[in-house]
Formats: sequence, structure tokens, C-alpha cells
Amino acid sequence: MSAVESALIVLGLILISTAAGVRLRRKLPETHLSGDSKDVIKLATALVATMAALVTALLFAATRASYETTHGQVGQLTANVIELDRLLRDYGDQGVALRQALRRDVSAMVNAIWRDDQGTVLTPEQASATEAEVIAKLRHLVQSDSLQTSLQARASTVSNSLAQIQLTLYAHPSDSLAKPFVFVLVLWLCFIFCTFAMSSDANATMLSVLFFCALSAASAIYLIIELGQPFDGLMQVPSGPLRQALAPL
Repeated sequence: MSAVESALIVLGLILISTAAGVRLRRKLPETHLSGDSKDVIKLATALVATMAALVTALLFAATRASYETTHGQVGQLTANVIELDRLLRDYGDQGVALRQALRRDVSAMVNAIWRDDQGTVLTPEQASATEAEVIAKLRHLVQSDSLQTSLQARASTVSNSLAQIQLTLYAHPSDSLAKPFVFVLVLWLCFIFCTFAMSSDANATMLSVLFFCALSAASAIYLIIELGQPFDGLMQVPSGPLRQALAPL
């Protein structure tokens, strides 16, 4: 389920809860909504609203940090690919075959990380098989001078770093957000809006304000879910820089 669909469901649940609050306001005796009962309802709503605000802030901070970390890893991966290609270019004729293999690997890597081919799900072992082959070929390059020796050593280091980041991204779950946290948060929001609607007789102004608040709450849930899916959705980490990192030979 996409983040937009989830946010629309949340908005619908909050609006249903608001409508239930309006209906309860009409059904319950006035003594249940005034005096000490009203004070208790306000205190309970304030407590739940505070917890909801804390959980929302924590979820947003956690998903934002995870998104930025993943974005940085993709940037480092792109830099490693470019550097490795330049090292192989400087190596000479022996590096041409490896440069061609690197371009094939990058295309397959992008498709697997962004899951462009949903029918193909690679295990970490399968994902690293081709990269391990490139590393093995790097080790068997023949050095004719000290420059090629240093280039091979640097290329091996960069290739190992590239493989490590690649495995980390392959192992990244498609949705890193814990669903129970979102479920509890939505449950609290429904309770809060229900009690808001119970606090006063329904009128156009109150309902308009509650709708805007419900839309804002659903938007916050959308941002949390969207940031928890760095390789999917409208805010996904862009794959363009990695796809276009290497020019055709």
C-alpha cells in the first residue's frame, strides 16, 4: 500500500471518528458533557494529544534520519562507481573489459535496489556475486610498473567499499517503518478528534476547522510513511545520478 493510500485511509478514519463525536454529542445527556465530566474529558484528551505529538515527532525524526542515511549511502555508492571507472581507465587496456562489466553491474544494481523488476528478488549472496567477480578480476590484473600497482590497490579498496554499500542497500527493507507505531498513533488521533467533536455543538466553522486539522494529521502520517520508503513513492531517493554515473564506452 502506498503512502498516499495510507494517508487517505487515515483521513477517512479521522473523519468517521469526528462524525461519531458529533453523533455522541446529540445522543448523550448534557450531564455527561458538562461540569466535572467535561473537565475529565479535557484532561484525558490533553494527555492523549501530548502522547500523540511525542510519537509523531519521534517517528518523523527516526524516518527522516533513516532516509538521509540511505540518501548518503546512495551518493557514496555513486562516487565509488565513478572513481572505480576512472581508476580502470587510467590502468590501460586491461581495464577496458572491467569497465564494460562495471556498466552492466551498475544497471543491474539500480534495478535491484529500486526494485524496478518486481518479479526478481535477489538475496544478498546473489547481489554480491557479480561484484565479487569484478573484485577477483581486479586482483588478477598484471602490473607492469609502480603506477599500475598503486591503481590496482586503490581500485580494490574502492571496489570493496562499493560492494559493502551495495549489500547494505540490498538488505534495506522496502518499508522500514514499524506498523504498530502508526496503528497506535492513528487510534489516538481518532480518539482525539472524537472528543473534539463532542466538546461543542456542530456548526460550519467548527467542522471546517476539524476537517483542516484532520487533513494536517493525515499529511503528517503521509510524510512519516513516505520517508520510511526511501526507494518508493513521491519522495524516493533519486536513482538518476547512479544510472547516469558512467558514460557509454
